[in-house]
Amino acid sequence: MTTHFQKIGVLGRHEDPRVAGPMGTLVRHLVSAGVDVYTADTIDLDLELRRVPESSLAEQVDLLIAVGGDGTMLYACGVAQEHDVPLLGINRGRLGFLADITPDEMIPRIDQVLAGEYRKESRLMLRAVLTRPDGSEVTADALNDVVLQRRETGRMVDFETRIDGRYVNTHAGDGLIIATPTGSTAY
Repeated sequence: MTTHFQKIGVLGRHEDPRVAGPMGTLVRHLVSAGVDVYTADTIDLDLELRRVPESSLAEQVDLLIAVGGDGTMLYACGVAQEHDVPLLGINRGRLGFLADITPDEMIPRIDQVLAGEYRKESRLMLRAVLTRPDGSEVTADALNDVVLQRRETGRMVDFETRIDGRYVNTHAGDGLIIATPTGSTAY
């Protein structure tokens, strides 16, 4: 099988038996297809893999596959985004809003991807910058949503919203949810 994905990274919560089984099946299949399989050096599977520090996983691979639920997909998105690596999700969670390939269809769908039979879908991401009263900033990127709320419930939060540095509004309320077209899995 000829593929332009010669180096594939695999991520997931390997300690969860619902993830470890499909992950092992996936890795064995990829290796038999002639693909170099990479994973984070913290993942403990009894398989022949190239283990690298998770922080450098995305720069080593052509495709990243996340095995797990939506939380795993969101985490893997953060790993993949810096190096613009395509991400594919195998659902082992409950909802499967972001990772929609089931373990039953995993091998045939992976074979389609390896054969070049896929459509790449780009997703818009958000970058949120929180400026604290002391002037320090905290930055976070999000695939689906950013939620601003108080840690303690029962009190209103007052804040200003700016987009690209331009003032939009001053708000007071329980909080604010800003979602991308991907949508929020929680709301």
